[in-house]
Amino acid sequence: MPAHTSPISPAGNHAGSHATIGARLLQAPFERGQDPRTPARAVERHRTVRRTVVHVPPGGGTTRAAIGESGTRSRMRAEPGVTLGTAGRFAVLAGASVVNTGATVITGDLGVTPGAIVTGFPPGSVSGTIHVDDAVAVQAQTDFTTAYDDVAFRTPTATVSTDLGATTLTPGIYTSVSGTFSNTGNLTLDAEGDPDAIFIFQTVSTLLTAGASTVTLTGGAQARNVFWQVGTSATLGAGSTLSGTILALASITVGAGVVIDGRTLARDGTVTLDTDIITRQVGTLSISAPESVDLGSARAGGQGVSARLGPVTVIDERYDPDAAWIVTVSSTPFTTGAATPSQTIASSFIVYAPGTATATTGDATFTPGTPGDLGSPRVAFSASDGTGENSATWNPMITVTLPAGVRVGNYTATITHSVA
Repeated sequence: MPAHTSPISPAGNHAGSHATIGARLLQAPFERGQDPRTPARAVERHRTVRRTVVHVPPGGGTTRAAIGESGTRSRMRAEPGVTLGTAGRFAVLAGASVVNTGATVITGDLGVTPGAIVTGFPPGSVSGTIHVDDAVAVQAQTDFTTAYDDVAFRTPTATVSTDLGATTLTPGIYTSVSGTFSNTGNLTLDAEGDPDAIFIFQTVSTLLTAGASTVTLTGGAQARNVFWQVGTSATLGAGSTLSGTILALASITVGAGVVIDGRTLARDGTVTLDTDIITRQVGTLSISAPESVDLGSARAGGQGVSARLGPVTVIDERYDPDAAWIVTVSSTPFTTGAATPSQTIASSFIVYAPGTATATTGDATFTPGTPGDLGSPRVAFSASDGTGENSATWNPMITVTLPAGVRVGNYTATITHSVA
């Protein structure tokens, strides 16, 4: 279960009079944590710790503290990810037909539309569902077109040789002088340590790979982040291997014994298979939150403090046909570091109100949890009835009430968001 923990320090009013309590003001951070889940589709994936500090000034005076974020650690993709929508659940998708020979093994869904021809299953096998000109296939082709246009119209970052064999490339958007790509040897894609790095290959016409040619991923590169945009048709030589998603306008012919870590998606034509292995990549479910926040301060005996925690975001890239997730939030008590009752604000004095989503993607139903105290873990947000990718962002309100008898000081706590 991915979780994200943030330090949070609320500045709050401590009920009770402690005018004689030490003249020294101690500041305490309050952390809230969140844990990200296996690889996601976040265009931005951060692991952030939010710190909320509550300042209790001495002598009944009021000390103002800034409310905001600090120290956010995040990884931003140099190139935005590619959204496949419901097409992402398919390992094979065609416009006219899918024709198979031999014991092809497909992990993921198989679909065709507007055509209605699927042959060769069995002996071929499909781990997912076969969709023949149904509503799911129609939507997948619609989402395919959106993704194809996105990839095709991105600005290239480099023009390279038509033959990609015996070359090593780093993340980027590649085109060739000839408008086609081939691979007669081994192509190495090096993500340079960034698992979110995007590789896009744009062709005006064809993609051709020689028999026994290979694609090697290194430096954290992920097949789910490699895209082959093909203006006409793709042909993969017998015994070759390929990583990534092929988005072809016409047809895709996969030679005998080819292994594809990715997808073969064709808009208009036929996908032809022959004793192949095609494995659709499964993305991740991840969660992120700001690193720290200072809720401010208030005098003893005054009111509690409230502030927005900052954006909490869940990104679901699992391409699940029944996409759903639940975020649970919990908190440690606020404390100055001492374990005495007078220097502790129990979690039950912390109220979490998620509010409505500030941004969403996908077709899931997003539901905020009921506001309430964090004396025990509670639901912060949830998604249900979705298909394919989705995401949601919300900005929860944190309210800390200061109990009677709390001493002057700076109090910190940790709030943790977990998604499953």
